[in-house]
Amino acid sequence: MQQKKNGAVFPGAKKIYLTGSRPDLRVPVRELTLTNGERLRLYDVSGPWTDPAQKLNVRRGLPALRLPWIAERGDTTVVRERAPGCPHAHFDHPVRRASAGAVTQLAYARRGLITPEMEFAALRETLGAKQRGREAITPEVVRRELAAGRAILAANINHPESEPMLIGRRFRVKINANIGNSALASSIEEEVEKMQWATLWGADTVMDLSTGENIRETREWILRNSAVPIGTVPIYEAVRRTAGEVTDLTWELYRDVLIEQCEQGVDYFTIHAGVLRRTIPFAKRRKLGIVSRGGAILAAWMQANRQENFLFTHFGEICEILRAYDVAFSLGDGLRPGCIADANDKAQFAELETLGQLTRQAWKMDCQVMIEGPGHVPLHRVVENATREQQACFDAPFYTLGPLVTDIGAGHDHITSAIGGALIAAAGASMLCYVTPKEHLGLPNRDDVKAGCIAHKLAAHAADLARGFPGAQAWDDAMSAARGEFRWEDQFRLALDPQTARAFHDEALPERDAKTASYCSMCGPKFCSMRLSHQVCGKKV
Repeated sequence: MQQKKNGAVFPGAKKIYLTGSRPDLRVPVRELTLTNGERLRLYDVSGPWTDPAQKLNVRRGLPALRLPWIAERGDTTVVRERAPGCPHAHFDHPVRRASAGAVTQLAYARRGLITPEMEFAALRETLGAKQRGREAITPEVVRRELAAGRAILAANINHPESEPMLIGRRFRVKINANIGNSALASSIEEEVEKMQWATLWGADTVMDLSTGENIRETREWILRNSAVPIGTVPIYEAVRRTAGEVTDLTWELYRDVLIEQCEQGVDYFTIHAGVLRRTIPFAKRRKLGIVSRGGAILAAWMQANRQENFLFTHFGEICEILRAYDVAFSLGDGLRPGCIADANDKAQFAELETLGQLTRQAWKMDCQVMIEGPGHVPLHRVVENATREQQACFDAPFYTLGPLVTDIGAGHDHITSAIGGALIAAAGASMLCYVTPKEHLGLPNRDDVKAGCIAHKLAAHAADLARGFPGAQAWDDAMSAARGEFRWEDQFRLALDPQTARAFHDEALPERDAKTASYCSMCGPKFCSMRLSHQVCGKKV
């Protein structure tokens, strides 16, 4: 992604920084200046890549923003050791090895401590504005939500480049973008660019789901260049190390992968510890069985080895590892429904109950937890999923894949997913995993990533409006005013995708004069309702 193109992506915008209680606490915000002189601050996760003042080198990575905060807490001990061929061997910030102590944001919150990460995240949620109407989001509110387990702040101490963000019902609805190479396509460079591209269009977190060659090296490049939390599904790499032989998986192999990824800097793991031998028969009754890759891998392993899921039996040991690096759990829904016919069935909800038990166990060890959700669910059964999760998992943040509300959207499943995503987020889900137009069809490219991000960012914002998040409507109000006053340039600037908005307008009216006209090509000068309305109300057109 070329920095010189960023001005064209978001015209009228610049990156500003809100200051906190210490000089190194600077929170990035995108500030739009409109043609009438008004300014609007927007939540921004694009990282230093879109700041023209920053001269960055992909081969070196981003500045280690959080390193001083981590060091002050004593959360670092030894120097990072790079694997052979690692692209950033010179990047030698300290790295913590596993120990008995918990360094999680949850542990600090329970002790009554407000970390710089908590203050940063609070400023980011509010955009520095004073909130009215309900309790303001202050660092103390952030601390309380984290301490109660109702929110997570995913920030591995070995990913100091990350900018702190919150996932929880009290805060803005977030979206995740999945990237990753496969055995058939993509390169390291393409995946890094895909990550940067996803965050440009609003991805609050990114999951690296690589299953092809150079998994570790690909992940290293992504982490060192990512300002957002990075998640993975460790069992993918574990299977890769067995040359694809699922039955050869062992706890010891998985544990080694887990520790290596913790030391590398991964912020959260999808761990399918809720798929149990007793629940597999429920899935066999389905139309599509088990559609989760992780769930299917573990079901095949259990059936072949006639043993219980080793992620379940060793869950306490996993907690010990994650608490030493502050890696959050994303407890995976390995039995999520893969079609409308399988939605809200016994397999899905039996796993959800197990995830609730595991949540309590993780909390006892000061581990941060969010819960993954479906999947394919018809519209009238979506809200039940949010309600059941809140009850079964004690209000832990809910992170959902859609849900997709119909099965016939192949080629357009970013739309079927965003419909369900808006509804479930309005009902309480905290983060939406994007789905791209290529879902069910192939590995997404750059255009697919953008389409998936925009569809789900719209769904998330719609949910923020429905939930009455303070300040959310300011963006919509600014757009409404620009439309009512025929300020076309401001309408483009205020759009989530300014380039497309301008291009659609200019297809029929590309002339410069059309940018000041009081009509568009749909109605023309004689049939524009707003133009007529202005005349009725005595306003100047």
